[in-house]
Amino acid sequence: MLKIENLSYKVDNKTILNKINLEVPKNNIFAIIGPNGAGKSTLSSVIMGLVEGNVEGNIYFEDKLINDLEIYQRARLGMTMAPQQVADFEGITIQEYLDLSKKYAINNWFDDKEKVLKLVGLNPQKYLKRYVDNSLSGGERKRVELASILFFGPKFVILDEIDSGIDFTSIEDVGKILHILKEKGATVLMITHNEKLLDYAQKAALLCNGEIVKVGDPRSIKEYFEKCKICQFSPNSSNFNNN
Repeated sequence: MLKIENLSYKVDNKTILNKINLEVPKNNIFAIIGPNGAGKSTLSSVIMGLVEGNVEGNIYFEDKLINDLEIYQRARLGMTMAPQQVADFEGITIQEYLDLSKKYAINNWFDDKEKVLKLVGLNPQKYLKRYVDNSLSGGERKRVELASILFFGPKFVILDEIDSGIDFTSIEDVGKILHILKEKGATVLMITHNEKLLDYAQKAALLCNGEIVKVGDPRSIKEYFEKCKICQFSPNSSNFNNN
C-alpha cells in the first residue's frame, strides 16, 4: 500500500529523518512508536506532503510515486491524516464539517452523522450544532476528526498521536475506531509513543533519532522500546544492543 525508500529530511542542514525504509501492507494497522522528538510526526507530515525543506528519497502509494503531489492530490488518491495538533475552523459547525467529509468521500461507509458521532464517543444532540473551534477541548476535536475520517472513507489514514488529549480511559475507544477502519478495508499508519496502542497493531516499527531501529511484530517492538528507554533512546549509545 505505502512504500518508503531511503527517505531523508533536513531543515537548515539539520537531519530530522535519515534514510527511512518502510513498507506498510494493505489493510493493516501499522504502528510507529518512539519517544518525543524522534521524528514521528515529521515523518507523517512528509508522507502527506505537508513540509517544506530538503526531502530526499521516494514515497510510493499503491505503486504510484507521489513525491511531487500536493496534499489535495494525495487526498484524491485516498490518503488522509489526523494530525497531532488538530486545526480549528471558525464559523463551521460539526455537522457542516462532517458534510464536507461526506461530499469528498473516497468510500461511502456511513450516512448517519448521529451514528458516527456516537461511535467516536460524542453525543450528537450536544455536538452537531457546535462549532469546530477552540470552544472544543483537544480531546473533543480529536473525536470530531475521527468522525470526519469515518465519513471520508479513506484507503490509507495516518493517525498521529490520536490518543493525545483524550483521557486515558478512552484508549479502548480509540481501539474500536481502529477496528472499524480495518474492518472497512482501510490501511492505518498509527504514530504513537503509547505502548498500549501497539496491542491493536499487526506490525510495528521503532523510530529513534530520525532512524528506523527495528521493524517486527508489535510485542517484540514493545519489548525493544522498553530496552531503548534504558539506553535513553539513543541507537548510538555505547550500551545499545542492535541485535
